[in-house]
Amino acid sequence: MYAPISSSSSAFLGQRSSTNSRWSKVVITSRSCETIRCVVTPEKTAYKTKVSRNANPAKLQAGYLFPEIARRRAAHIQKYPDAQVISLGIGDTTEPIPEVIASEMAMRANALSTSEGYSGYGAEQGDKKLRAAIASTYYGGLSFSDGIFYGGLGIEESDIFVSDEAKSDISLLQLLFGSKVTMAVQDPSCPAYVDSSVIIGQTGLFQKDAEKCHLLLFTKQSNRLYSDKGLAGEADDSPRSIFEIPGAKEVAIETSSFSKYAGFTGVRLGWTVVPKELLFSDGFPVAKDFGRIICKSFNGASNIAQAGGVACLTTEGLQAMQDVVQFYKENTKIIVDTFTSLGFKVYGAKNAPYVWVHFPGQSSWDVFAEILEKVHLVTTPGSGFGPAGEGFIGVSAFSHRHNVLEACRRLEQLYK
Repeated sequence: MYAPISSSSSAFLGQRSSTNSRWSKVVITSRSCETIRCVVTPEKTAYKTKVSRNANPAKLQAGYLFPEIARRRAAHIQKYPDAQVISLGIGDTTEPIPEVIASEMAMRANALSTSEGYSGYGAEQGDKKLRAAIASTYYGGLSFSDGIFYGGLGIEESDIFVSDEAKSDISLLQLLFGSKVTMAVQDPSCPAYVDSSVIIGQTGLFQKDAEKCHLLLFTKQSNRLYSDKGLAGEADDSPRSIFEIPGAKEVAIETSSFSKYAGFTGVRLGWTVVPKELLFSDGFPVAKDFGRIICKSFNGASNIAQAGGVACLTTEGLQAMQDVVQFYKENTKIIVDTFTSLGFKVYGAKNAPYVWVHFPGQSSWDVFAEILEKVHLVTTPGSGFGPAGEGFIGVSAFSHRHNVLEACRRLEQLYK
């Protein structure tokens, strides 16, 4: 005979002691020489804390774009385990970090094993040598090859805050300005910029008149790679930095990173420029508040990563990065030529390795699904970047050459 005995289980953040456990009443009819066995079954009750949920994350869309792409890719691989899936979607770099840069990081890492070379916490604002190199190389007018990096813009070392990447700084800037200001985000835009605004409490009706907003958050796609800092020359006359615009130091903040052109998507290193000329309405310097937030929220970028950043900005490092950039530019041309030959309208791809292809009247996710299902190729649905991206798919040139060539061959088979 089996007699169930139930007990309410303990729950994390709210454990109950055994003296408070509730036990069900058990009635057993006894017979001589019969074995009685009692089974304990815990009640499936969830314990809730008294902490209310922040309402802002609840306003986010159901899924973040890139994890959703990864989920669909994984499901596709499970469905077709023998398929050779090629990813030209998210835009993660694929080529090795140049030796001249990687070797400096290796030397810095090895030095940490010695008494002479070890260092712990660094300056929250970033290594002084790196900040000086960023200021002089990107904003001071240092000539390189056929281009000038942000010549003579007057950005100084003290204006630069080194971080682990631009995305982190965007969230910290949201914290800096708070939820009471009105912010506008461009459409289409990187999903992280929209979501960080929602999380801080920046939700409301869309306003077409940007002049009604206190802050305008926008991204120039070219900052994802080669034309961002003039590494390979602009394909047009658009500014490489917002500080090329007269008066920008009094109204603007700029974020950037080493992620794409240095292959640091895994290393993680970036920076934000907050000019000393930028003031709040009461005259207080914005940089001072941002510096305080940095000190309280961030212990500084990895000293190994920062050593790599310094190596990037040497003459040898800049040349090595330009060689990698040229490789991705060639990939981009192959993709553009393929879609153009198939009769598609192609946008972008001039100052960055992202090709936007228009599929009029079609859902971005439907096109994404068709390409994945029929030719095992991962792209990016444009609608994930905002309503204006609907009807487009994005194709990244960040991939090995043989993958790009094979992907284009499959696309030709699908759309010819």
